[in-house]
Amino acid sequence: MDKGKIVALEDRIPKLKEQRRRKANRRLIFLLFLFFTMIAVVAYVQSPLSHVKKITVKGNELLTTSEIISITKISKKTNIWSVNREEITSKLQGLSEIKEAEVKINWPNTVVIQMKEHKINAYLQRDKSYYPVMENAEILTDREMEGIPVSAPILFEFKEDTILKEMIIELDKLPAEIVNSISEIHYSPKKTDDYHITLFMNDGFEVNATLRSFSEKMAHYPSIISQLNPDKKGIIDLEVGSFFRAFEVEAEETDVEKDKGEG
Repeated sequence: MDKGKIVALEDRIPKLKEQRRRKANRRLIFLLFLFFTMIAVVAYVQSPLSHVKKITVKGNELLTTSEIISITKISKKTNIWSVNREEITSKLQGLSEIKEAEVKINWPNTVVIQMKEHKINAYLQRDKSYYPVMENAEILTDREMEGIPVSAPILFEFKEDTILKEMIIELDKLPAEIVNSISEIHYSPKKTDDYHITLFMNDGFEVNATLRSFSEKMAHYPSIISQLNPDKKGIIDLEVGSFFRAFEVEAEETDVEKDKGEG
């Protein structure tokens, strides 16, 4: 063997010791880092720094922000790590007013609640109060209004039955501008039609209709009134065909042409 390549044992021992010392130091540094990291995490979790600092609620109109926060039971004493998003979402979506809900956590300490409420399609009149009726036909009995609402039609003589549900479904099929033009809807059944209703419009016209074809025929309301004299108010009959009868001369009937293609 080449004597120049032979390393004496006494020369190798210091190098082995140095390597072992470096490995031991690296291991010690790693363990110390892990130890202090765990201490920092425990201290953070136990300290106010890990508490919810801000709760943001978006998309609510019917329910107030304070009502929603109260339902979630989240407060500034709640640990951000303990916020159960699935449980809170399920709880919110169980409310009659809420259609969709989503809970997000924006680190380090903000909770964001995004929701979509059911829209109010009408108000149900009872005694001297008015109760919101949403698109899912749920009546918000705990949100009565004493003043006359103007944001949606008012329903008179309706009961909590299939007729009311059918009315809400039909309203939901109409464009918002037509729904907003309706002031009152009275349930006025006849011997020949249990679904007969009478509408009073914001523009002064009265409409006779049946729920069986209400949304289909009422969709043509803007076209119908465009053919009438706005100064000559009367009754528009949409039960069978479309007829107009002026208030002052109720014996006179006029056929009203509907949109092209309408039979």
